[in-house]
Amino acid sequence: MPRPLPTRRELLHAGGLSALGLSLPQLLRADQSPSNKRRAKHCIFIFQYGGLSQLDSWDPKPNAPAELRGPYKPIATAVPGFRVGELMPRLARNANKFAVIRSMTHTMALHHTANEMLLAGNRKPAADDPPFGAVVSKLKPSASNVPSNVWLQKFGGGAMPRDHTYLTGGALGPAHAPLLVGTGHTDNLATPGYKVKVFESDASVSPERTAARRELVDKLDTNNPLAPHRARAFDLLTGTGVKKAFDLEQEPAKVRDRYGRNPLGQNLLLARRLLEAGVRLTSVVAWAGMKPTEKFMSIETWDMHGNAGIGIFEDGWNGLGFALPRCDQAVAALLEDLSDRGLLDDTLVVLIGEFGRTPRISKGGGGVNGRDHWPHCYSAMLAGAGVRGGAVYGASDATAAYVKDDPVSLEDFTATLYTALGIDPAARLSPDGFTRPASTGNPVAALLGS
Repeated sequence: MPRPLPTRRELLHAGGLSALGLSLPQLLRADQSPSNKRRAKHCIFIFQYGGLSQLDSWDPKPNAPAELRGPYKPIATAVPGFRVGELMPRLARNANKFAVIRSMTHTMALHHTANEMLLAGNRKPAADDPPFGAVVSKLKPSASNVPSNVWLQKFGGGAMPRDHTYLTGGALGPAHAPLLVGTGHTDNLATPGYKVKVFESDASVSPERTAARRELVDKLDTNNPLAPHRARAFDLLTGTGVKKAFDLEQEPAKVRDRYGRNPLGQNLLLARRLLEAGVRLTSVVAWAGMKPTEKFMSIETWDMHGNAGIGIFEDGWNGLGFALPRCDQAVAALLEDLSDRGLLDDTLVVLIGEFGRTPRISKGGGGVNGRDHWPHCYSAMLAGAGVRGGAVYGASDATAAYVKDDPVSLEDFTATLYTALGIDPAARLSPDGFTRPASTGNPVAALLGS
């Protein structure tokens, strides 16, 4: 099973600084690509794991029958004529910073398969298709001495995608796998006193001993083409710069409060810190956490059937009344923070789930309200990196059940993301230079600036 980057002890004991298929020098060598000629862009990709209800968020239908529309009223946004659900007031005030697609569509209603499709940007992904993060790492690697590809909060629950579809580099190899931070419900940045341990020193190995080992390896392995990248690996593991980027204690308490003291809020704050340090892509699973009185069940926040005994419109971990305001706070804080720091123009922010929810409200386990899986029409949000703020692309029918205008496939969606990041969707990933394009889709030009 894929693992996070090994500990320093594991790396040093491996001699060549490789362990479990993931070589840090190889990962850092990937950062040397000459492909990035223009000003670098970064990406924060937020996965609303489980599938957000489009009717209760980005695509409200106030004129639909009561058994479809739900209890939430639409509210005005900063963009005339654009309305969203009432649980997103902060995002509503920032609507000029993002675009919404109301016509995402595919036909797969199973979580794990739909997530694998989303990760690959392909409705029929092959087993070794590289995920989005691996492609970004390959074609637009980080220029500084930091990982190109970081993943915050491991997928969990019975419907999660298989590890190999996102914790490896697929056909691109382990050098493009993400660095994983956060593996369980207590292993996350919102846990009081939590520390990211990836770069922690082994207490039994002194700095002097580490330096001596480095000198010995350099002497014994002088002709290895990975030698310069091995040196960078040592610097990364022993230096302070990247460690500071991963340390949220460096942030003022009021900034941490602004994002929200929950896994999603703190992970998005860390994502902002990582892009400032030079990380090219940070993926975040949008787990909104739990109420203090609740027992942990799953990180599948947005899978709101009502099967957890919490109705979709209730104030609990698996209900919109709890989760959507937290998401609204965290994502709005991220957009405002990036804008205030002059980073939004060069940062693509993506918010999407693997599908939407059924227009018709059903009864889940225990007889509480829920909405079931619905891939035929759902919504996504894009911001920054040249995306047209305030744009609404595509349209659903009167009940948000099917696409009415301008359908957007997963292929087209992913091609749009690559284009926003300055990556040619037609760029070839295979060694022969002819097969395996980054994407077979067509970018949605109406969402992108000229």
